[in-house]
Amino acid sequence: MSVRDTLTRLENMVVGATRLPFTEKTFVNDQELIRCVEELRKDLPQELRRANEIVEQRDKILHEAEKEAERIRKEAKQYANRMTEESEIVQQSKDRAKTILQQTQQQEREIMERTRKNAAQLQNDADAYANQVFDQLISHVNGTFQGVRQAEAGLQQALSVLQQAKEQMNQQAARQAQQNAGGEMAPAEQ
Repeated sequence: MSVRDTLTRLENMVVGATRLPFTEKTFVNDQELIRCVEELRKDLPQELRRANEIVEQRDKILHEAEKEAERIRKEAKQYANRMTEESEIVQQSKDRAKTILQQTQQQEREIMERTRKNAAQLQNDADAYANQVFDQLISHVNGTFQGVRQAEAGLQQALSVLQQAKEQMNQQAARQAQQNAGGEMAPAEQ
């Protein structure tokens, strides 16, 4: 399952959680929450590995472009060396070699520029994707955490209400016992 799917499940878990009556608190299944967090721990390294593969692919493209540029340069030099025979031929050769070298350098610049742009775009896309995954993860975990805290606060309130009810019941029972004890004494005194 992808990180996005797991984050969507976390969000749906919080949105669809049972609400505590008279509060804005919700109950979240902690086992399901833990399972989602474990899936994120499992899936995040895969997403990061994919981003690293993109970076490695960019580096490979750059390396291949450099090798191709070097090969073209060598061919141009070899061509220029072959053309150094007679003066007219030499001049023509020099002119041709110069043209080829300029074309080669221009091609090299264009290839390198395209490769740099592609690599930069791949890096930006990988960084943006990683940031988006982390932002979503932080947002969903924070939302889930807030939901758990709200549920905890609701339970604290319920516990307090139950303790107050118990104290009132005990006080009422004590008053009743005193009244009963006072009522029994009155006839004995007569």
